[in-house]
Amino acid sequence: MLLVLCTGIAAAVAAWFGQRIIGAIKAAREEAARGRTLAIMHLFAPAIAAAQQDPRALLVWQPLAGTARQLFPKEFDALDRTAGAAFPFTTELLQSAHAQWSADWLSWERMHDATYKVKAAEAEHELAASGGAPFVRAKLDAIEKEKLDLYQRRYQEYIRVAKALQALIPQLK
Repeated sequence: MLLVLCTGIAAAVAAWFGQRIIGAIKAAREEAARGRTLAIMHLFAPAIAAAQQDPRALLVWQPLAGTARQLFPKEFDALDRTAGAAFPFTTELLQSAHAQWSADWLSWERMHDATYKVKAAEAEHELAASGGAPFVRAKLDAIEKEKLDLYQRRYQEYIRVAKALQALIPQLK
């Protein structure tokens, strides 16, 4: 009888210790998950700020966020629930970045046009004053070429980035 009682007590103690160990392992896993979630928040905090300053930053950070999301789906689900939207870049942020990129382009385009109108007017004035000297005519032609070349390079960048930003938006849906 004493042997049965001792065996029962030993089994109860073993079960109690087992439950404590299982609880400690579960708590350690939960703490590790919270640590990973916090690390992800810290990782992407500068990315959010960079994206608000320059929409092109999203072209680097959004693919990284997608990869991290695949590696740590539970942590991103927790962040999404807490943020109330996709973390770190919401659809609204991506759309806003695209709109900002377009507005910046339009502003640059107006400034570019105004700058080169002044340069061309100065060269035309010089051309008239010189009586149509070939050197001054070549200078005017060079200004027009420079204007077009700069515009084309900048437009190519604008289109490349605008398309890339637009392509990021459906990825969140």
